Amino acid sequence: MSSAAPTLPATRVGWRSHGLLLLMAAVFADNFVGRQILAVMFEPIKAEFGVGDSALGLISGLAFAAVYALLGLPAGRLVDRLPRVRLLAVACLLWALATMLCGLAGSFLVLALARMLVAVSEAPTTSASLSLIADLYPPQRRSFAISCFTAAPTFSSIIGLSIGAWVVEQYGWRTAFVALGLPALVFAATLGLLVREPARGRWDLSAHPAPAVRLGLRAEASALWALAPYRWLIVAGGLTTLGSYAVAMWNTSFLVRSHGLSLQDAGILAGVVCGSAAGVGGLFSGWLSDRLGRRAAHWQLSLPMFGHLAALSALISYLLWPSDLLLTLGALPVPAAMLWCALYSFFAVWWVAPSYNLVTQLVPPQRRGTAMALQTIVSTLLGVGVGPLLTGLLSDLLQPLYGVQSLRYALLLVSLPVLGAVLLLLRTSLHVTGQARPAALPVE
Repeated sequence: MSSAAPTLPATRVGWRSHGLLLLMAAVFADNFVGRQILAVMFEPIKAEFGVGDSALGLISGLAFAAVYALLGLPAGRLVDRLPRVRLLAVACLLWALATMLCGLAGSFLVLALARMLVAVSEAPTTSASLSLIADLYPPQRRSFAISCFTAAPTFSSIIGLSIGAWVVEQYGWRTAFVALGLPALVFAATLGLLVREPARGRWDLSAHPAPAVRLGLRAEASALWALAPYRWLIVAGGLTTLGSYAVAMWNTSFLVRSHGLSLQDAGILAGVVCGSAAGVGGLFSGWLSDRLGRRAAHWQLSLPMFGHLAALSALISYLLWPSDLLLTLGALPVPAAMLWCALYSFFAVWWVAPSYNLVTQLVPPQRRGTAMALQTIVSTLLGVGVGPLLTGLLSDLLQPLYGVQSLRYALLLVSLPVLGAVLLLLRTSLHVTGQARPAALPVE
């Protein structure tokens, strides 16, 4: 990657592209509300089924991530082989049914199995959506488009945590699951009946020939993994989500335990403050990446590195800040630590859009589905699977020493691996320096 980014021809993107992006963002947001709302269900589920923090980490993480990882690559292969819009429609329908089933669970085991079914339905969603975005927007506009897509889950935390907390307290956690499934039925019908499939590789600078021989799934994954910059990027993303997803899932409980807030107040603060700050931060970083990337391509990696360091500094301050009250909004108490939480949320998402954009440039159109699936598998295993579970385990282990404050230090320990992500991004930047643009993986 040279110091000067390549100059691309002026392009126009039609309203159909924007409409499909908005619809995919809505689907992604609904999916993530289904994950995030578990954070305000932890305490009532724990009370109803009589389980510990480790079990809650399992139900919110590993039960989902294990199935997702198992099906991720086959789902990515389907994205590369089948019409992506129709595949998304089917996934939405299955997700709606599986999410409603969570609300009917009569035992902790049944709830865990239902979460696994949700993972089955979500397996193709991210890879299909990002593959479509690469064909809806040219590279010089792609980071902001990706940030609009990936910001949807962060804004959705306002619904999942604040409104979700109210629904859980007023109507119970089962009703909340059923209500989540209803919008997905509408999204499935819209995708299946009204949306057309865009051409693959529409904005590629050079034509990639269609593969003469189809590689097996394992061989294709190995070929992608052999591309060093791509490999370092996805491992960096996994190390980042290890801590960030743990914070997202346990933040409400942290505010309840360490700052003495009620479940509803904690959910409102975690949802509105974190969701708003992360949403704005994601959109801003995507816009800034496109703008600076036209001047010097290294910004696609420099921005994520700066964001990681700024986010970690703010998170340490947030977790260790005393439980002082900043102000009261009506009946809502706002701890002073929420200022650091907002700052953390703003910077924590700076890596997403630039890194995903770079991945779309590293691989040809015929392999973007598989490449994005592998990226998502690593992030899901470490973030969704390991992060919440490891936090719960550490919290239980530290409880004899720190009592109710054990969760505070568990979150701090789980967040430190982001420093490894910074080193991997730096290595990636050094590796691609001197190239006019990322080298695309050859298609056999």
